[in-house]
Amino acid sequence: MKHMHDPQTATAGAATMTATLPSTTVANLRDLGGTPLTGGRTVRPGLVLRSGQLDRLDLDADPTVAALGLTTVIDFRSEAERTSYPDRVPAGARNLVGDVLADKMNSGKMPAAAQLKDLLSDPVVAEERLGGGKAQALFGEVYRSLVSSGSAQASYRMLLTELADPQAGPLLFHCTAGKDRTGWGATIILSLLGADDDTLMAEYLSVNPAVKQAFAPMIEGFTAAGGDPDIALALIGVFPSYLEAALDEVETRYGSMEKYVREGLGVSDETVEALRARLIA
Repeated sequence: MKHMHDPQTATAGAATMTATLPSTTVANLRDLGGTPLTGGRTVRPGLVLRSGQLDRLDLDADPTVAALGLTTVIDFRSEAERTSYPDRVPAGARNLVGDVLADKMNSGKMPAAAQLKDLLSDPVVAEERLGGGKAQALFGEVYRSLVSSGSAQASYRMLLTELADPQAGPLLFHCTAGKDRTGWGATIILSLLGADDDTLMAEYLSVNPAVKQAFAPMIEGFTAAGGDPDIALALIGVFPSYLEAALDEVETRYGSMEKYVREGLGVSDETVEALRARLIA
């Protein structure tokens, strides 16, 4: 696997992909459909979607989401996040929980990815915990745990298994901002479907404008209170180095994405083939 480290190339590739869907009540909503794959194929639209949390979902006021006909929602957030901002799930849709960071939480370390709102409300604590490049290092560590921890592996196994079900309808998976836990889920899926490295990075980085827009009031409040804008950016945005940390972990531990999925996630080759049959157009 060659490593992806040219964000300019990757960002240019984002223009070929489906843009953020114009939802009024769900932040950072994207359809992976239309993503280019090898051999001129694409991801089938309307079946696999990603977003931020659904605490403000209102189908009556949001025709874009209502039209998706979601049948399954997978929530990657921690128990604390789910309790503070519970999802509003469309009637009739299944709501499945895959607490990606549970093992990290249980180890007594609350990852920054699960503390966005708290950290952005206190510039002093943010500087102490995340200043001087600590934020980037912490995110790299979290991304490695997305590959190696048992709770993360169980969560992504569920995602792939659900998506491979021939009877499954449109599925949406999300975390809080829809960028880290969700971003790695999208990377796994698109890699298995045959997206190349530049496309994977382009999709990963493509959420930055939507995430910054969603968190703009918090960022402004944080910097107005004396917070370091670089810390806010490290928390809110995604960077090539974050994804590369997870890809390095895959390569170091398993040697390839296929082996990671088979041996790390425990997903059979048959399930991967079913996933491809269902999602490749």
